[in-house]
Amino acid sequence: MQALAIPSDAHDEYADLLDSMHRLRARIFKGRLGWNVATQGGRETDEFDTLRPTYILAISSASEVVGCARLLPATGPNMIEALFPDLVRSGTFKPHPAMIESSRFCVDTSLDEGRAGGSLHDATLTMFATIIEWSMVNGYRQIVTGTDLRIERILNRAGWPMRRIGEPRRIGETTAIAGMLPADRASFERVRPPSYRSVLCPKLRAA
Repeated sequence: MQALAIPSDAHDEYADLLDSMHRLRARIFKGRLGWNVATQGGRETDEFDTLRPTYILAISSASEVVGCARLLPATGPNMIEALFPDLVRSGTFKPHPAMIESSRFCVDTSLDEGRAGGSLHDATLTMFATIIEWSMVNGYRQIVTGTDLRIERILNRAGWPMRRIGEPRRIGETTAIAGMLPADRASFERVRPPSYRSVLCPKLRAA
């Protein structure tokens, strides 16, 4: 399992992989989880994809996109503000320059590759490790995310527990939760699978 970080100025270069990512998001969020998301042509996109985010992808040995996440600065337009406006009004959510937002996290755990008998799929752990690694490389100390209770349980099992901000709430068919995650070496070492290999885009390393 390989990980790849694609910054905004490399989107055109990796257009085929990003198209596969949008197809994966449609299959997982709309097809498997039944989220109330808009799809077109078998792809899921939203307004936050127009903000030129960094994408984290997990790639199988067959060059298939099997996991993805979207990263945007927490100080700019973000999903937390859209989904949990009361957290912004109350001051519970306090974005700062060292905070990044992770959204649209998903993994195709039906893939046979990466099933080594552990409690979590290698693709899931690879995604967690790469999100942390990218954040540290780019000077971020905290990750904020709006997710669901299922992912919160997976984070706990991986040894990367999320600190909730606010109470769970129903959004469509989903019980959503907002929370904070540390981006530090200790968390990286806990979640990194034995097979972990990241490929942070050269353009990213120069940023």
